[in-house]
Amino acid sequence: MQYVTTTKTSDSQKMAEELIHFLADTYTLYLKTQNFHWNVKSPYFHSLHKMFEEQYQELAVAIDEIAERVRSLGCYTPASFSQFANLTSLQEATSELSAKKMLEELFKDHEIMADHAAMVIVKAQKTHDEGTADLLIQRQKVHQKAAWMLKSSLENLN
Repeated sequence: MQYVTTTKTSDSQKMAEELIHFLADTYTLYLKTQNFHWNVKSPYFHSLHKMFEEQYQELAVAIDEIAERVRSLGCYTPASFSQFANLTSLQEATSELSAKKMLEELFKDHEIMADHAAMVIVKAQKTHDEGTADLLIQRQKVHQKAAWMLKSSLENLN
């Protein structure tokens, strides 16, 4: 399916394509985090359950912001599991994992997201798309903070 319309400039189309991939990754991370919220088992259950909940709720808001930015650039926003699965670079969690493994996976994914945001920020700035750059700067900060929290939660966890 073609997501990018032909009525916008080439730079807008390129930025929309970047954002569509970032959206798919964000949605995949949202689903994984919600999965871990529901299924975590640990002596630290309550704190992990709450942290995962806070993170997936924040990701839900981000999904809407990213999708609306794609639309503001004049492009179609994918919105199905199959579309996101084809576009994402993150791996789904498809089996039962230990709390430690959940933390490790989310830590890795948030680092990937922060790096992805950094890459797209540079591209947005080169095309003078400050709206997209600003959105992704905010997303990068959120992913860096989440990675820090997850990594800190891993200390001394068996």
